[in-house]
Amino acid sequence: MKDIIKVSFVIIGTMIGAGFASGQEIAVFFNTYGIKGIFGIFISSILTGVIIYKVFKIIQENQIHDYNNFLEKISLNQKINKIIQIIVKLFLLTSFYIMVAGFCAYFKQEFNIPIFVSALIIATLCYLTLSKNIKGLISINSILVPIIIMFVLYIGIQNINFTTQYFSNNNLDINNSYFKWLFSSILYTSYNTIILIPILINLNSYINTKSKAKKVSTICSIALAILGICIFCLLLRGENYISELELPIIQIVKEFGKIYSLIYGMVIISAIFTSCISAGYSFLTNLKTYNKKNIALLCFTSILISQIGFSKLVNIWYPFFGILGLLQIFYCIKKIPIEKKYKN
Repeated sequence: MKDIIKVSFVIIGTMIGAGFASGQEIAVFFNTYGIKGIFGIFISSILTGVIIYKVFKIIQENQIHDYNNFLEKISLNQKINKIIQIIVKLFLLTSFYIMVAGFCAYFKQEFNIPIFVSALIIATLCYLTLSKNIKGLISINSILVPIIIMFVLYIGIQNINFTTQYFSNNNLDINNSYFKWLFSSILYTSYNTIILIPILINLNSYINTKSKAKKVSTICSIALAILGICIFCLLLRGENYISELELPIIQIVKEFGKIYSLIYGMVIISAIFTSCISAGYSFLTNLKTYNKKNIALLCFTSILISQIGFSKLVNIWYPFFGILGLLQIFYCIKKIPIEKKYKN
C-alpha cells in the first residue's frame, strides 16, 4: 500500500502543476464550457486512469525499462517514434518557459514587480541550480504535492455553500459548445500524458502487479476528478474577472482570508520553481547536451519568452501539445501486448 500511495502522489504531482494549481488550466479547458466542463473533468480523469493502467500493463508485459524501448513496443514505425521523441523534448522546453512565466506572473499580479525583473531573478536561480546537483530540490515535490492537495480540498469544502447556491440559481451553462467540451477534455488529458508516460516507466519497479496498477489508476482518477471539480467550483466565484488574471485562484482564495492567499502563493511558487528545474534538467539531459553554455542559453531565452505572459503561453501551447500528444495516446490504446502476462 505504501508503494501505491507513493506512486499515486508522484503521478498526481505531475498532473497538478502550476497551471492546474493556479486555476489557469481548468479555466481554459473546462470552465469555458459551463456545466459541461464538469462532465469534461470526469471524462478526462477516467481517460487518465485508463492510460495509466494501460501503460503499466504494456511496461510489465514487455519488460520495458526505458522510454525508447516503450516507443518501440507501441509502434514499429521508426519515423513515428522519432516524432514522439521530438514532441516530448519540445514539451519539456515549453514547460520550462511556462513555469518561468508563471513565476513572473505571480509577482506581477501580487506585488506589481515588472516581469523582466522577476524573469531575471528566476533565470539566475535556475542557472545556479541547474549547474549543481538538483536531486534534493526536485524531491521537495513529495512534500509540496500533499500540501497542495490538502489546501485545495480544504478550500473546496469551504466553497460548498457558494457552489450549491450558484447551481440552484440555474447558472448551468455558458454557451452552446456542442462537443467542443469533450474535445477539450481529451486535449487536456493528452498533453499531460506526454510527460506522464516517461515518468510511469521510471515507476515500474513499484507497480509490478495487475492489482497495484488497478489501484493506482483508480486512486489517481478519483483524486484528479475531485481536485479538478474543487478548482472548477472555486473559479465560479470569479467568473466575471478570471479571464483578466494570470493566476485566478490566488485572487479567489483571498475571499477566505489574506493568509490563505499568502500560504497558497508560497506553495505555488515553490512548486513552480521545482517544476521549472525538473523540466529544464529533463530537457537538457534528453538532448545529451548538459553543459553550462546550454544552461545559460536556456535560462536567457526564458527571460525573453516570459514577456509573452503565463496565460497566453498556457492558452496557446497546451492545446497545441494536446493535439500532438494524441499520437502517443493512439498507439498506447491501440497496442495489445501478447507477451508475458501480468502477475496477479
